[in-house]
Amino acid sequence: MDDYRKIADALAAQIADGRLRAGDRLPPQRRFARQHGIAGSTAARVYGELVRRGLAVGEVGRGTFVRAGRPPAEPALAEPADALVDLELNFSVLPEQPALVAASLGGMLRPDVLESALRPAGAAGAGPDREAAARLLSRAGWAPDPGRVLFAGNGRQAIAASVAALVPPGERLGVEALTYPVVKGIAARLGVTLVPLAMDEDGVTPEAIRSSGPLRAVYLQPTLHNPLGGTMPARRRAELADLLRELDLFAVEDAIYAFLREDLPPLADLAPDHVVVVDSLSKRLAPGLTTGFAVPPERLTGRIAAALRSGGWSAGRFALDAATRLLADGTAETVQRAKCRDAAARQTLMRERLAGFAVEADPHAYHCWWRLPEPWRAETFVAAAARRGIAVSPAAAFTVGTGHAPHAVRLALASPAMETLSSALDTLAALARMAPEDTTAD
Repeated sequence: MDDYRKIADALAAQIADGRLRAGDRLPPQRRFARQHGIAGSTAARVYGELVRRGLAVGEVGRGTFVRAGRPPAEPALAEPADALVDLELNFSVLPEQPALVAASLGGMLRPDVLESALRPAGAAGAGPDREAAARLLSRAGWAPDPGRVLFAGNGRQAIAASVAALVPPGERLGVEALTYPVVKGIAARLGVTLVPLAMDEDGVTPEAIRSSGPLRAVYLQPTLHNPLGGTMPARRRAELADLLRELDLFAVEDAIYAFLREDLPPLADLAPDHVVVVDSLSKRLAPGLTTGFAVPPERLTGRIAAALRSGGWSAGRFALDAATRLLADGTAETVQRAKCRDAAARQTLMRERLAGFAVEADPHAYHCWWRLPEPWRAETFVAAAARRGIAVSPAAAFTVGTGHAPHAVRLALASPAMETLSSALDTLAALARMAPEDTTAD
């Protein structure tokens, strides 16, 4: 074996066992050559071999760096596999994002910047944080007061703090009958009782709230509802806003997907004294870059800030500084616009591949709700899809209370490559056209 390959093997072993980590810069080639007693041309071949193997990446003017591990290849759809095509978890990281984010955050690695970023942060952040977040969250004429923007580690923590501040243990929180599953876990840990609220094609009905008995608050997803994918029309929003004021009832409005529909203001625009808006960067950017936001009415700001602190749910300073940079320099907005186009393209693809089936979704959503044809049941369909290497979510995951879960599944469209998504949807369509008993031998 050539000497340069032996040296490359040794470096590969250091990368494999963690002595060289993702992002570490390798020595300049001249220094590396001196350290190993080899010619400069041999050092260049060593680095070239590491790049060829996918273990390093060369950046013009900066040097050669250990590369982050590549994600595992997505499995063939026709064969069972331990790793599934993921139509269950819903997050999007576009191909151009890493370069954009790297350019935005590179300045944070300077020692003088890190000195500040490594300090703790409060729930209220600093003035520049609040101004940047308020600009991000503004839409359709609604703009939050920067002085009322609070920060959490992620969107889930913003929801948890809001519920904890509004609903004492043992009290009741109204939620849509089909809702974000994490809310069920949050309520269980806080000792809060969930009350399912009936829905129609426009979302939760005012009558369901009025007839539910005493509630301390409601949790709602008016825009791009998860899992149903629909968006509440302006008329229903106005009816709910009137009801919140009439009952003096607070609502936690989850706006996590609302960046894909900036033409509609939040419910908080109609009932500013009764609605807490929660949001995060996890869908706009990526789960690994998330920061959560809560924008409460003025009279609730202190209570929710206290809940963030006591629950340990405040954002870290480094994460908050990173978020503020991404917001201030336009990176977050650039990625958001690209994701709006990406979500619309995926919806178009889904409607083509599942034409003829009862699929519901806003054309801007990153997910859809599929009411399965008879005689399919959700759990049977999920199992049959898994045997073909595709993970989907059954309706029962989103159902609140003891009521019967509909025979439906949610498809998360955001994560797979478009080619993989297309093949997966074709496979699911073919599966749905079969009789369940014809699939059990697969």
